[in-house]
Amino acid sequence: MTHFEDPVALMQEHDVKPTANRILILKALLQAGRPLSMTEIETALESVDKSIISRTLSAFREHRLLHALSDGGEGVRYEVCHCAEQEEDSDRHVHFHCRMCGRTFCLEDTPVPAVACPEGFRSENAEFTIHGVCPSCRRKA
Repeated sequence: MTHFEDPVALMQEHDVKPTANRILILKALLQAGRPLSMTEIETALESVDKSIISRTLSAFREHRLLHALSDGGEGVRYEVCHCAEQEEDSDRHVHFHCRMCGRTFCLEDTPVPAVACPEGFRSENAEFTIHGVCPSCRRKA
């Protein structure tokens, strides 16, 4: 298991106290390999109460252990942030949202394009999502 796959090591790196439920939730996100919606997380972890999942996701976001992104579909999706830096997030990348199956995929090797903000504006976050049809749905069509 690499550092990026070890939920306890990731939580420690982001100053999050590892608990049994937090480990389960982080493992589910790591194993998915793509951003998950709250509904997908709840389905994967039927034994964990929804309020615990919600509070855990909030705690993970506060400690920059998760990215929350909008895909234009059912709302917010969550993915693990491997960068523990406070100033610069080196883990940002482009996402692809399939309009047919509703899944969102990480395009890890495609960085978010640099955008220069007008004078007086300070960028804190950028999301770049491509919308279309994934390879699996294209084969089915």
